[in-house]
Amino acid sequence: MKIKLLCTALAALSFMNTYAQTGKPTWGKTNYDDAPWVKNVSRPNEITEGLQNRHLSLWSSHGRYYDAKKGGWKWQRPTLFCTTEDLYTQTIVLPYLIPMLEKAGAIVFTPRERDWQKNEVIVDNDNRSNYKEESLKKKWESTSTPGFALHYGTYRDGENPFTAGTARQVKARKRKSKISSVVYQPTIPESGRYAVYVSYQTQKKSVDDAEYIVFHKGQETHFRVNQRMGGGTWVYLGTFDFDKGNSINNSVVLTNHSSHRGVVTTDAVRFGGGMGNIVRGGTVSGLPRFLEGARYSAQWAGAPWNVVSKSNGSNDYNDDINCRSLMTNWLAGGSCYLPSKKDGKKVPIELTLAVHSDAGVKADGSFVGTLGICTTQEGNSTLGNGLSRKASKAFAEQLVANVKKDLDRTFRMNWTTRSVWDRNYSETRMPEVPSAIIETLSHQNFPDIKLGQDPNFKFTFARSIYKTILKYEAHMHGKRYTVQPLAPNSFKIEYVSSKKVRLQWKPTTDANETTATPTSYNVYVAIGSQGFDNGVNVRNPHYEMELQSGVVYNFKVTACNRGGESFPTETLSALRNEGANKTILIVNAFYRLSSPAVVNTGSEQGFDFEADPGLSYGPVAGWSGRQANFNKAMMGKEGPNALGYGGEELVGKVIAGNDLNYVKEHAEALRHAGRYNVVSCSSKTVENGEVNLSKYALIDLLLGNEKNDGYSLYYYKTFKPALRQQVTKYLNGRGKLFVSGSYLASDMQGSDEQDWLRNNLKIMYDGANTDNYNPIVSGMGMSFDVYRTVNEQHYGAYTPDNILPADNAFSVLTYSDGHTAGVAYKGTDNCVFTLSFPFECIKDAATRNSIMKGIVSYMMSK
Repeated sequence: MKIKLLCTALAALSFMNTYAQTGKPTWGKTNYDDAPWVKNVSRPNEITEGLQNRHLSLWSSHGRYYDAKKGGWKWQRPTLFCTTEDLYTQTIVLPYLIPMLEKAGAIVFTPRERDWQKNEVIVDNDNRSNYKEESLKKKWESTSTPGFALHYGTYRDGENPFTAGTARQVKARKRKSKISSVVYQPTIPESGRYAVYVSYQTQKKSVDDAEYIVFHKGQETHFRVNQRMGGGTWVYLGTFDFDKGNSINNSVVLTNHSSHRGVVTTDAVRFGGGMGNIVRGGTVSGLPRFLEGARYSAQWAGAPWNVVSKSNGSNDYNDDINCRSLMTNWLAGGSCYLPSKKDGKKVPIELTLAVHSDAGVKADGSFVGTLGICTTQEGNSTLGNGLSRKASKAFAEQLVANVKKDLDRTFRMNWTTRSVWDRNYSETRMPEVPSAIIETLSHQNFPDIKLGQDPNFKFTFARSIYKTILKYEAHMHGKRYTVQPLAPNSFKIEYVSSKKVRLQWKPTTDANETTATPTSYNVYVAIGSQGFDNGVNVRNPHYEMELQSGVVYNFKVTACNRGGESFPTETLSALRNEGANKTILIVNAFYRLSSPAVVNTGSEQGFDFEADPGLSYGPVAGWSGRQANFNKAMMGKEGPNALGYGGEELVGKVIAGNDLNYVKEHAEALRHAGRYNVVSCSSKTVENGEVNLSKYALIDLLLGNEKNDGYSLYYYKTFKPALRQQVTKYLNGRGKLFVSGSYLASDMQGSDEQDWLRNNLKIMYDGANTDNYNPIVSGMGMSFDVYRTVNEQHYGAYTPDNILPADNAFSVLTYSDGHTAGVAYKGTDNCVFTLSFPFECIKDAATRNSIMKGIVSYMMSK
């Protein structure tokens, strides 16, 4: 019996030792169920099987840093193929991955600056400029601990702005009457999108539902912030459109209304990402904060010195790598996932991911591909509150496997993966919650980066990561999951009565995910100069609305389910004019998203930025400059002689891409063109015969920079056969067509296509107009500028077509070199007006209005 008891005791001890070494495989009963750090209570859809109440830490790799040994600021990775890893990875994380996670309900922290807005405005209680308190039943007073204070100019290394000032507090009030509040009303230097960050102090009696209201461009969005965590740093609410100037319509209001007894605190509010302001070696980086390493953002966010600089100021490179994890631990300390770290901010962060790209080349033209990294053999024996480090390995393995599966299925390719390394890396050793690094691809290998710069590749890669995180988190907590849907398609607007329009769309099937089926939709509306509202959730794929007269209405739609919300459709517009008896239809046929022009021959390889800089999904800050060395013999080298080497003239510039919102520019111009009603639709609805073109007095066909470039992952085309068929039918019925686009002739090089252009648009192709640095177009009694080169305001007509009039058509507009840019035709059979550059690329709005008025007047006159 004694031997049996001894064996039982030894077995139990052995099990305990094994468990102590390996830890539990999932979070088990450890689960954060209280109020999230930040909640957008204006969100119209409910998320129950997504990432709601999950707090994640996520970052893109590297960033500009100060090299003390060389005495200057530099990139952490070399410049190759018009970018560098420091720039490239954020073009996956910021426009795609973080929004996907947030649309699934997650609260995402990133230690690098996330806002591409270069302006920054801070309103603080210590300055009192643009800061106003209102004390009714409860009175505002100063807190007993230091808070944020702003001083103008730069900040020395180690200077903590969150210990230099004061903060304010007020007792919370349950009743909605006699509410005390603070108004933060910034002077916005330039209209645009600005991230909004708030700050406050966490105290013993802080409430978990402090009410913030963001007023933005005629709209208001309400948030509840859990002030029981995350005090003394910048807390991200969201990114919003703001008008230039100082107005209550551009402001943040904090009230003391709460469902709990306690206190509400407040400090500074920050608008925009801003420029780097940390001095190292006597200088600042001179770049926007979003391009700097995490070390400098951590200092600006009030992190302790031992988090900002583990090296005590001697090695910024190592500090940048380490502080990403250390800041995560600092925020998560004291939460249910990291209870032993008592001096933290109690934010329940439970997962971290670092998104990198890698080096390496393949001379045979194959992919280097994707690699996962985790650390299970180094660091603390367990994570958080006893979780096995092997939880990180499972996460890394799922990331890599799912990326291959999703890329292969979506693009019918054989993507390369390089397994998972279990090695000692700081970003996977130091976080005290599950973590992984994903090396997306090789930025040094052109076959990799050729695909990697295609926006549709980035979307698919990011969606794969989001889905892995969703499924991983569901497994770790024993929960059900639903994958958020894809954006709706076949969007159209039609009049159903004299004052009412009907919006219709179709759900998009995700063949890779059975749960990604929409169950409802959010319809967003922007009226006139106002921004988009917070949306209304509808069950069916249609929505009706009455329009006021004389103002343009803009619409976009997202698909929703229990797992979250999709990205939006393109923006479509409608206009009602009292007494109008004719309607103009705008057809959006501009969807192209692409990398820069690809050069890939036996001896040369790379991106030709001058020929075509490509089209990102919205603005992007991922380009360094134009490639200079295309010599394949220099593959794998570094420096000026390396294949892919180029300039840095685009560093810090947020280059405009395809915003999918150009219908509204056409609609606004048509508002000045006469008394007409206006509706719009996607070209897909026309191609599928879902829109009766014959009932419209004029068709405005928007082609933008659409073309079949031969290298994009998705097929784009100006005039697909189905669209040509519908346009021909419309013109044969004495229709009136206004069409504009950069490549409407060069994209039609087949003999049957050229015949179609001549017979229907009355034009012929006359070569490419390469004079991109002379943007003047003349004709119709004026001369005006057109966007022709990469810039931060609007996509450009890059090397557009020259065209010639055919038959009885005539030239109406010319480029600066005398080649024809516009052709008009009016006959007894139909009327056509063609621009070989996008109408929306005319820089000046008043000029666009005048040009549109002239075109419509000519075409509608008898």
